[in-house]
Amino acid sequence: MRSIATPQDMKHHIGADIGVSDWVTIDQATIDKFAEATGDHQWIHVDVARAKTDMPNGKTIAHGFLTLSLVPRLSATIWTIEKRSRGLNYGLNKLRFTAPVQVDARVRLKQKLLAADDVKDNGVRLTFENTIEIEGQTQPALIAEGLSIVFP
Repeated sequence: MRSIATPQDMKHHIGADIGVSDWVTIDQATIDKFAEATGDHQWIHVDVARAKTDMPNGKTIAHGFLTLSLVPRLSATIWTIEKRSRGLNYGLNKLRFTAPVQVDARVRLKQKLLAADDVKDNGVRLTFENTIEIEGQTQPALIAEGLSIVFP
């Protein structure tokens, strides 16, 4: 894990690959919990029996937004800012779901810091290129330009 002293110190890492998380498995229980939390019970995600006959490779797939929701969790294993009071999600500039994540696939996050800009109250707005990779595949599951604000 990369440890950075203060939000302002992130500016020294603009343009750098910040790191890569460990792999995490996306199992059916995780997909089902996400479906329950969001109300998205589309059969391609939750109907294992139908997926066996009607889906490529006979498997359900994770929700795109489930894949996106992994970014904060996996990011927390890549880097930390030691002297900070709080951090906030600020949004996305761009988001693309580029390949499905089949049940029991392993994924990881790769992050590159694109920008670190001063904002009100001594905060720093961080812009990351987030890439969720699928183990054994060249096409990533997701590419998202995400923004967060960190305060000292």
